[in-house]
Amino acid sequence: MSYTETIGSRTYRFADLKTLLAKASPQRSGDQLAGVAAASEEERVAARMALAQVPLRAFLNEALIPYESDEVTRLVIDDHSPQAFAEISHLTVGDFRNWLLSSTTDADALTRITAGLTPEMVAAVSKLMRNQDLIAAARKRPVITRFRNTVGLPGHMSVRLQPNHPTDDVKGIAASMLDGLMYGCGDAMIGINPASDNLAAITRLLLMIDDFRLRYQVPTQSCVLTHVTNTIAAIEKGAPVDLVFQSIAGTEKANAGFGISLALLQEAYEAGLSLNRGTVGNNLMYFETGQGSALSADAHFGVDQQTCEVRAYAVARKFNPFLVNTVVGFIGPEYLYDGKQITRAGLEDHFCGKLLGVPMGCDICYTNHAEADQDDMDNLLTLLGVAGINFIMGIPGADDVMLNYQSTSFHDALYVRDVLGLRRAPEFEEWLESMQITDARGALLSASPQQPLLEGANDWMGIV
Repeated sequence: MSYTETIGSRTYRFADLKTLLAKASPQRSGDQLAGVAAASEEERVAARMALAQVPLRAFLNEALIPYESDEVTRLVIDDHSPQAFAEISHLTVGDFRNWLLSSTTDADALTRITAGLTPEMVAAVSKLMRNQDLIAAARKRPVITRFRNTVGLPGHMSVRLQPNHPTDDVKGIAASMLDGLMYGCGDAMIGINPASDNLAAITRLLLMIDDFRLRYQVPTQSCVLTHVTNTIAAIEKGAPVDLVFQSIAGTEKANAGFGISLALLQEAYEAGLSLNRGTVGNNLMYFETGQGSALSADAHFGVDQQTCEVRAYAVARKFNPFLVNTVVGFIGPEYLYDGKQITRAGLEDHFCGKLLGVPMGCDICYTNHAEADQDDMDNLLTLLGVAGINFIMGIPGADDVMLNYQSTSFHDALYVRDVLGLRRAPEFEEWLESMQITDARGALLSASPQQPLLEGANDWMGIV
């Protein structure tokens, strides 16, 4: 089905829904690279005007990537709930935006319709929204998950402690981990990007974190971000695996480029569940995504990068994840050119993920060749804190020495929690207070030799 919109004396024609969505997207370098972006701001406005009039039902009748050739499309269509959709089935995309922003639409209403939403519907409405709209609507929709602690409660924000090391040196990783914990970071998880996919090295890291966790009774979860097949192998060998990691994308072909399928993810999910390591819940999958991944794999099929990204969230929600992380600026300026594009993408991803019922966090980051700096990251950090982000990253000095990119630091987490009054996961806050790291309000205490964690840290480091 084609779509048209007239502005003045010029009529714009959009061949199909895929084209209309791409032309309606805010400007970004990835869509320009793919040749799907609007040629002018006027064409972009025309596309948004036409998109606003499209009934939400149209997204159930016109697949952007054919059902027969893409398992993500099949997942989206087969798992769609007509009952949940019924409440909003009469709306156009423009009406849906107004409904989302209405003062009468609350968390209960957004939860009721979750299973009735497709990623294409959610991507479409985001393209009609200003940044403040994305923030306001996302804030209404908490997504709460549990493993050893509870993440995503309103008024709370967690931090993934990322103590990477360029040679996987266990003592170096342990030192960064202790540093982050002393700043009150790590309630989302302690997650290491290994420099090697060697199974023995991965297992050694898992054992180190688990030994520390058990020794100090830390109510958090660990993850070594290796390929899911390595994690399955580690589980089979008896390694202490908490969260199961995998990078995912929004098309079958892009996921094949990662070496995965929905069936493999199901196998990994079941392997993780079999360990029964959660204490307050069993959400255990950890997924990472990022706008541009499908395009970089030549697996986007002409779909704009943001819509491809939101399709990845449909993959994520199938497996009841504990955390989903959009690594927003990591792929580079070929896909998100500057601070403005990174900021917009981060707000889009968070909004779209939350609307689909996904526990969204964000690695607020950029590569050194992007037209961005730490001030841009401060801005996005603050906006996402207002929007109700589930978690952010905590990296020593905001500079990852293994992955060579810029993110957010332990101090950045302190800043956003202070100015917005955000708390950590409640179980983790109780532990921090018991270890004399924070007071009852969650504020850091001055370091002293009496702190139990410091008292034993040197001895523990000696046996790592």
